[in-house]
Amino acid sequence: MPSQANQPLPDGYVLMSYRVAGVLSCGGFSMVYLAYDGNDQPVAIKEYLPAPLALRKQGDALPSIVEEDAAAFRYGMRCFFEEGRSLALLSHPNLVRVLDFFRANETAYIVMRYERGRTLQEHIRAHRGTLGEHFLRQAFAQLMNGLREVHRNRLLHLDIKPANIYIRNDGTPLLIDFGAARQTLSAEGWRLTPMYTPGFAPPEQYTDRELLGPWSDIYAVGATLFACLAGMAPQAADMRVENDHYVSATKIWAGKYSRALLQTVDWCLELDHLKRPQSVFALQQVLRGQREPAVHGQKNLRARLGEATRRLLPRAPFG
Repeated sequence: MPSQANQPLPDGYVLMSYRVAGVLSCGGFSMVYLAYDGNDQPVAIKEYLPAPLALRKQGDALPSIVEEDAAAFRYGMRCFFEEGRSLALLSHPNLVRVLDFFRANETAYIVMRYERGRTLQEHIRAHRGTLGEHFLRQAFAQLMNGLREVHRNRLLHLDIKPANIYIRNDGTPLLIDFGAARQTLSAEGWRLTPMYTPGFAPPEQYTDRELLGPWSDIYAVGATLFACLAGMAPQAADMRVENDHYVSATKIWAGKYSRALLQTVDWCLELDHLKRPQSVFALQQVLRGQREPAVHGQKNLRARLGEATRRLLPRAPFG
């Protein structure tokens, strides 16, 4: 089925015990609604509705799915539902809080705590060229607390970008909209776009999925930091692998930000996953000024030997 614009559920629609009040966002994979629960408290409800596989027309509640896409749609819905189940186990001030998840209207829904603020993408647009280093270090160091919790639970986000980072009204960051269901669909061979966001996805997310690990999310963090400085994403990783035109942050913004911060951006954006920070904790230490970023070509002998040893030994995908 060709990708078409899906119609949202109408305002006032009653979904289980929730009353839909409007659309917060919509994309090719899902829709997010503002709704109110039985106590009239606001919540955000994410609906699984991949445009390439399903079409909902004006006035309909159920999506229309052609038979040849039914298996892919059902598999994606199961992954989406399991994503809700996994996220419901996470409770952290820098992670979106899942309150409920259920099936209805022949699809699936994830109910999340409603937060007031705006996305980092909107924040960048409003402050283009004026985001200060103090804000960047503080916001991303806090955000890493949430990402550490994700990795500690043996999960990956796989879709970190400015649109998926929320800045609350009090300035604290929140990591939202995990891409697990999309990535799983890709792994099973079913085509469902978007499977990654060009510019933010690391090279291994395109082809070498067996190499995915915490360092993959860290590449996306570096690309997001780059976007905060440039107002746009860096060159897409798959294009960089073929013909790398990436100009280092240390060259572009020399004198405007500290060398340590700019080196951190370049460190995260290494194409070789072994040359990036290997854990969120290591990146967090740099953002907090507790250690220096590892600059390519300037590692000491002990670091090089340690890296060579890690290449030879079996490694856990999370740590």
